[in-house]
Amino acid sequence: MSNALARLLDIAPAPSRLRDKDWGEVERALAVELPDDYKELIGVYGGSNWDDYLYVLEPDCPNKHYDLLAWAKYQFEDLQGLWTVEKKPTELETEGSVLIPWATTDNGECLYWLVLPGVEPNDWTVMVNEVSDRWEHHPVSCTQFLASVLTGELQSNILSSLFPLATHEFRRLGGE
Repeated sequence: MSNALARLLDIAPAPSRLRDKDWGEVERALAVELPDDYKELIGVYGGSNWDDYLYVLEPDCPNKHYDLLAWAKYQFEDLQGLWTVEKKPTELETEGSVLIPWATTDNGECLYWLVLPGVEPNDWTVMVNEVSDRWEHHPVSCTQFLASVLTGELQSNILSSLFPLATHEFRRLGGE
């Protein structure tokens, strides 16, 4: 278990049942391996809502609106169109770099993994987008990002100033 996941367990106790995933099938569908910390996060919390604001996407999420595979498909298409009218963030200038969404918010911000050629999934970092040309890069894993933003150790100028809440709220998305 990663240190960041242990910190999340201190913030919000794990739901009673773990969710099993066929990660091989998910990764074949995405054509990439996913970070181990994300797989652990989903195994413990599943697709989830944090502080009534941030939604962690899950492959085959019981709430179809937060399915990682659907989001990855649509975000890839949307971003390809976006790059025809907007300049890519500096972090994406490397040929072959892509973004894969792993979370979203009530306000429409999207959190992505920055996937660079030759960088292993466990070393992917986080990009946050405001549904505009505003981007932030955070050199941490997705679980480190979530734990650090919830504890206030990491600040985002894009995410809502009302997030995180003083008393954390957690809920699993669809089905226990």
